[in-house]
Amino acid sequence: MSINITGLTNIIGNVIYVVLGLIALWGLFCVVMVWRRVAQLRFRDEQTQSEFLNQIEQMLSRGDFEGAARVCEEDPRAMPQLARLAILNRAMGPQRLRQFVAERFQRDVLSDLEYRLSWVQTVIKAAPMVGLLGTVVGMMGAFGKLAGKKPDPTMLADDISVALITTALGLAIAIPLVLALASINVRIRKMEDLVALGLTRFLDSLRAVMPQGR
Repeated sequence: MSINITGLTNIIGNVIYVVLGLIALWGLFCVVMVWRRVAQLRFRDEQTQSEFLNQIEQMLSRGDFEGAARVCEEDPRAMPQLARLAILNRAMGPQRLRQFVAERFQRDVLSDLEYRLSWVQTVIKAAPMVGLLGTVVGMMGAFGKLAGKKPDPTMLADDISVALITTALGLAIAIPLVLALASINVRIRKMEDLVALGLTRFLDSLRAVMPQGR
């Protein structure tokens, strides 16, 4: 019976190592993709966003709505895309337009980022659990050998090492991802604040050049 348990624990231990490796790669991939996505959506700083808004406001002051929309369309960042959306739907009243743009920002930008971040959070939760499973399997193998008449200390050490290594690997995967997730959330919050500031300024400028704003 101990031989069967030994063989089974060795197989499961190897499988857990592979699973942990795949989880680590997937977590790293998700973090890189979310980081790049946030970088694509945000302005680097308030000054850069202000320069963009100055350009759009000059076009709006000349009544060149189509030109302003075209400039926004060519910029993939969140603020220009929301500005383009506001220009195309400028016939709405100021309050409805503000609510409409805010809802699209939540749906198209923030919800997409939350979906991507959910995969990182899943990896953070899964890695320690898989490591804990390795701990249980390793201890099962160790106790299975202890049940024999003359347990080999070397084989016992192998099972205990599996138990400890898998736990350590699970934590080693989760801890850096927790730090990366916190950093990404900070970048997202900064982007939200910058977009909110830019949208307030842009919508006020748009209302000023519309007939009902004069």
